[in-house]
Amino acid sequence: MKIIIIGAQAAGASAAAKAKRMAQNATIRIYEKSDIVSFGACGLPYFIGEHFNDDNEMISRTPEQFEKDGIEIKTRHEVIAIDAQAKKVTVKDLSTGHSFDDNYDQLLLAVGASPIMPNFSNSHLKNIFTLRDLHDGQAIKQALSNPNVTNVIVVGAGYIGLEIAESLVALKKKVKLIQLDDRVLVDAFDSEMTAIIQDNIKQHCDLHLQERVQGFEGEHAVTGVITDKGQYRADLVIIATGVKPNSHIYQHLGMNMLGNGAIITDSFGRTNIANIYAAGDCAAIEHRVSQSTVYIPLATSANKLGKVVGENLAGGNAQFPGTLGTSALRVFDSEAGRTGLSENEAIKAQIPYKTVMVKDKNHSNYVAGQTTIVAKLIYHADTRVILGGQIAGGHGAALRVNVLACAIWAKMKIDELSMMDFLYAPPFSRPWDILNIAGSIAK
Repeated sequence: MKIIIIGAQAAGASAAAKAKRMAQNATIRIYEKSDIVSFGACGLPYFIGEHFNDDNEMISRTPEQFEKDGIEIKTRHEVIAIDAQAKKVTVKDLSTGHSFDDNYDQLLLAVGASPIMPNFSNSHLKNIFTLRDLHDGQAIKQALSNPNVTNVIVVGAGYIGLEIAESLVALKKKVKLIQLDDRVLVDAFDSEMTAIIQDNIKQHCDLHLQERVQGFEGEHAVTGVITDKGQYRADLVIIATGVKPNSHIYQHLGMNMLGNGAIITDSFGRTNIANIYAAGDCAAIEHRVSQSTVYIPLATSANKLGKVVGENLAGGNAQFPGTLGTSALRVFDSEAGRTGLSENEAIKAQIPYKTVMVKDKNHSNYVAGQTTIVAKLIYHADTRVILGGQIAGGHGAALRVNVLACAIWAKMKIDELSMMDFLYAPPFSRPWDILNIAGSIAK
């Protein structure tokens, strides 16, 4: 058996490792366009913010480790064409320019996603960056080391935009955060939660909402940002306006896709084309609660679906159980986490629902560091099964979301939270945890 995997990041690497364990005699070959493999982009804001300086910390496995495990890996090799009928790929060696064909029995598309770059004028200027791979992080870190770079503008207030803004403030930069929507994290959290996060952001950097960036000023390097509301000085700009699947390689195949180019897969990771699978940030997956096909590019889902597909590439019959979209972030003094459906998503899915909100403290009054946390839970109006939850506030807010993820996974009812036996110790919690209270007062 010959398995070809396109892409050597989270999904591709997980699939290769699992497939090799399942079918030790199979030929497993990975083609990776870049010179970086098994890279965790989630660490980039913290690398730039000098929480750590060894960029190898973000790499899980080296090419040499793959080869040692019997997995062939070809870096700087770009798959430029796929012939599904002949079960063949055309590969270009980016070091030599030479192209060649390679046949497969099973093919995995794990080609990932690329940053969205809106149609801004003068976006070619020096010191305008996106943040997606290791080379981006290294280039931004190098540019920030220039003492003349003091005014930094971040465009986009999603997870990456907020995390990089926090790191820039820690580096003593003057940070302006510009968001097109009327609130931050608009796709992930409901307005009650984003209000808490925004209040905290405004204490640390200059937040501009409902403002559209139109372009940039400068002769060689960027000197300013032009929006529909003003002009601002900028020595460096980071564009964090989301990602889109790298769909150009498979668009001609007749593959079922979402409107943004994400490949629709079944629970086995299969596409609608025989012998071709997809996983990672190029793939759409099923939401466990709404049972709809969604595009939620998270490292957790990429690794899990990659493992499932790896088993199936080797002849197994594993199934991906769906995602809850569980995620979290820390920005300045606040934490926030979410799982399952938001209220907006419940409306979109046409699920009858109710909500309950609770404001409480993270731990006992007499222990230093007590902060406010707010929880919002969404539950089915008829069955009372928990559909989703969000928690925001100070220390201890985000990790409580893991409890909600387990509750949703197990299809627990909101009332069951009231007597859940959560830990109590003064530095960590109160005798009645905020989730106990939520379960008790839900109507």
